[in-house]
Amino acid sequence: MSHELSQLRKFVSPEIIFGAGCRHNVANYVKTFGARKVLVVSDPGVVAAGWVADIEASLAAQDIPFCRYTDVSPNPRVDEVMRGAEVYRSEGCNVIVAVGGGSPMDCAKGIGIVAAHGRNILEFEGVDTLRVPSPPLILIPTTAGTSADVSQFVIISNQDERMKFSIVSKAVVPDVSLIDPETTLTMDPFLSACTGIDALVHAIEAFVSTGHGPLTDPHALEAMRLINGNLVQMIANPADIALREKIMLGSMQAGLAFSNAILGAVHAMSHSLGGYLDLPHGLCNAVLVEHVVAFNYSAAPERFKVIAETFGIDCRGLNHAQVRQRLVEHLIALKHAVGFHESLGLHGVGSSDIPFLSRHAMQDPCILTNPRESSLRDVEVVYGEAL
Repeated sequence: MSHELSQLRKFVSPEIIFGAGCRHNVANYVKTFGARKVLVVSDPGVVAAGWVADIEASLAAQDIPFCRYTDVSPNPRVDEVMRGAEVYRSEGCNVIVAVGGGSPMDCAKGIGIVAAHGRNILEFEGVDTLRVPSPPLILIPTTAGTSADVSQFVIISNQDERMKFSIVSKAVVPDVSLIDPETTLTMDPFLSACTGIDALVHAIEAFVSTGHGPLTDPHALEAMRLINGNLVQMIANPADIALREKIMLGSMQAGLAFSNAILGAVHAMSHSLGGYLDLPHGLCNAVLVEHVVAFNYSAAPERFKVIAETFGIDCRGLNHAQVRQRLVEHLIALKHAVGFHESLGLHGVGSSDIPFLSRHAMQDPCILTNPRESSLRDVEVVYGEAL
């Protein structure tokens, strides 16, 4: 019986509207949810870039009342979620629209959870802990990487513990995702590199995850092809909307893959690191990716070979040790090409921090679907290599 069950596959996704300018249609989608008042969640950087004004103009044009909540840090925090939920309640909102990168989108998801349950966000850590549906949620990503707009993940920073925690549930998949490549025009090259590498790691980890399957593999491979083939050119030509569209599409495909296949050790270790040092999530991934790929290779050599071929590496006549070496070299070269020359040591991580980071990484749900079973010692060794 259990064998038959293991072949069952589930795939969750929001309603997706993709294309330049689609953000201007937000009011039409808000109306379908019978909005009394909309909470618009964002952060100061996105407000300054002008994208929030576009959203609010769309709502105002259809006489839909709204209020704004922008008190969101780059790694959204427990108290920010709780304050946002209080604004939602006191203002009498019944729909949430978030515009921004992963941080406002994760914060908005958290606000929805708290608004629905009336309890502290800390109580929902883990997998499938939600009991009540969240309010209608419409997300508009302004970066091409985190894929919070299509995923069943919420990542919140617990400042008291200096760690991030994950909430994983199909109840946090947004109702509608308006994916508009124009909004990525205001990303600086560093953010473009961070989010692009994040999306690439999503695709790699989803493809080798123990939760991968025929519904997620095509999305993961297409994401790798699009991001590997266009990220360097996009950062060099930031105004090219066609390139932005390809990266945004790649990011979305990666999100659909990882939301359903889950991730692996890069993300488990990256969440621990980002919570501890409050670093950009994509930067954490970039520092770790080739070390984890090298560690995991032996557990899924055929799948890693497919990844290498998708990146355009000619694997004919190579044994697995050689393919592994080429793949690691390719990832390092790609990181360098987009401007990453980071190590953990550069960001103040010392060997004395590794036990704390490793313990928290081992508690992250992403470690459960890593293709190679990882002990605490394994994780410590990989962190050590990334120093």
